Amino acid sequence: MFTGSMVAIVTPMNIDGSVDWPALEKLVEHHIAQGTDAIVSVGTTGESATLDHNEHTEVIERTVKAVAGRIPVIGGTGANSTSEAVLLTERAAAAGVDGCLLVVPYYNKPPQDGLAAHFRAIAEAAPELPLMLYNIPGRTGCSMAPETVAQLMDCPNVVSFKAASGTTEEVTALRLACGSKLAIYSGDDGLTLPMMSVGAVGVVSVASHVVGPQIRAMIEAYLRGDAAVALALHEQLQPVFKALFATTNPIPVKAALQLNGWSVGDPRPPLSPLPDDMRSTLAQTMAALRQT
Repeated sequence: MFTGSMVAIVTPMNIDGSVDWPALEKLVEHHIAQGTDAIVSVGTTGESATLDHNEHTEVIERTVKAVAGRIPVIGGTGANSTSEAVLLTERAAAAGVDGCLLVVPYYNKPPQDGLAAHFRAIAEAAPELPLMLYNIPGRTGCSMAPETVAQLMDCPNVVSFKAASGTTEEVTALRLACGSKLAIYSGDDGLTLPMMSVGAVGVVSVASHVVGPQIRAMIEAYLRGDAAVALALHEQLQPVFKALFATTNPIPVKAALQLNGWSVGDPRPPLSPLPDDMRSTLAQTMAALRQT
């Protein structure tokens, strides 16, 4: 799709747990002002697992409206039911998204031929919409093999892949299986630079909520061949990355936004607010980074 850093935006909540629409619009404006290359709406960080279908679609619709064509919007429309994923993808296409993020089906652990059929059905249901496949076995209990991705490369709209298995080897395996036609993005902030060194072209970022310009600067430095600057930024950002993933995403990043003055609410149950000791560590880490 493009190179660079796209933010996996949180879904702000009111005290009663409902979606805070004005806060969402303000957060969209903030990320555009910070220079993000795209917004990924209702991914893992956007609490897709606890939004109902109508909320899911409305968050995407309102995000598209708030962005107003200034940068791309990628809608998270994956599900562990093929018919549900097709429905959500069709709704997102009608809302005007620039692409969709499709997570590997979770819980039911389909075999590789089932995964291929699942994603092919979605691709055929929205043939004009660019699709990003999303592999995160730590959450789904199922991993999509590079050979399975290669089978889907005959679908013209399967164009990118979010790699969140926690290894750089996944990037190499995907490139060997699919060639350069598949644009690969890091799904782990801390692995962005290592993954780019073996062929990834950017990141779907959680940490961009608090260090967006620095992440973008790291990526731009690497792409222009300034490896020393990119490495220095990579190392400088590691404490923040560690603090933001000290427990289940998006618990820490919502706390980080609160520490920065954003009223985004806590995650919906069964996720819980960040414990006080982790919040203290996060606050100290963010303060230390501001002083560098």
